[in-house]
Amino acid sequence: MSISENINNIKSQIPEHVTLIAVSKTKPNTMLLEAYNAGQRDFGENYVQELIDKQEQLPKDINWHFIGHLQSNKVKYIAPFVHLIHGVDSFSLLKEINKQALKNNRVIDCLLQIYIAQEETKFGLDFNEASQILNSTEFKELKNVAIKGFMAMASNTDNQEQIKKEFASLKTFSLQYPELTILSFGMSSDYLLAIEKGSTMIRVGSSIFGERNYTK
Repeated sequence: MSISENINNIKSQIPEHVTLIAVSKTKPNTMLLEAYNAGQRDFGENYVQELIDKQEQLPKDINWHFIGHLQSNKVKYIAPFVHLIHGVDSFSLLKEINKQALKNNRVIDCLLQIYIAQEETKFGLDFNEASQILNSTEFKELKNVAIKGFMAMASNTDNQEQIKKEFASLKTFSLQYPELTILSFGMSSDYLLAIEKGSTMIRVGSSIFGERNYTK
C-alpha cells in the first residue's frame, strides 16, 4: 500500500479525539510530502539536526513533534518552532526549555515522559518524580512552558497483558491531573491497544512509511 493509503487506513481505525503522529525519522522529504499531501500535519522526529533540516525544507503548517531523548544543550535549536516536546524527563530540561521559549517569546507545550516499561533502556520519570515536579513551586514559576500531559513507551515485548497493564498504569496516574489531557503512547505494533487504554496521541512510523532505514 502507498503512504497515503496507510494513513487513511489508520485514520479510519482511530477515534476523532486521537492525534496521529507520523514518525518520520530517517525518512526522506519525498515520503513526508506524500504523507502531507494525504492530509497528515503532525510529524515526529527523534534527532534535532534532522528535525531542523526538515522544518526548513517542508511546508510551514506542519506541527513538528520532538519525540526523542532531548539534550538540554540542543533545546535552543528547536525552540523557535517545535509544536510539542514529548520526552521531558527531568526538571533541569524543563527549565532549559522555559529559558529558550522565553528568548523566542513563546510558550512551548511539553509532555512529561513517564517510565512504565520493565526495561533498563527507556528514559523517563517515575510517577512520584512526575508528581513532585507538577506540585513544586519552582515548576509553577516557569511561565514559558506548558505541561499538556504525559508520554510513555511500553516494554518491547509480545506479552499483550503486560503492555495493557503498563498503559493502564499511566492512564490511572493521569486521572490525578484531569487538566492534562494528552496521553502519548502507542506505536505501530500496539496503537489500537493504546487507544483502548486511554491514549490520545499515537506515534506511528513503520505502519505508515514502511520499515526504518538506519543506514544513513
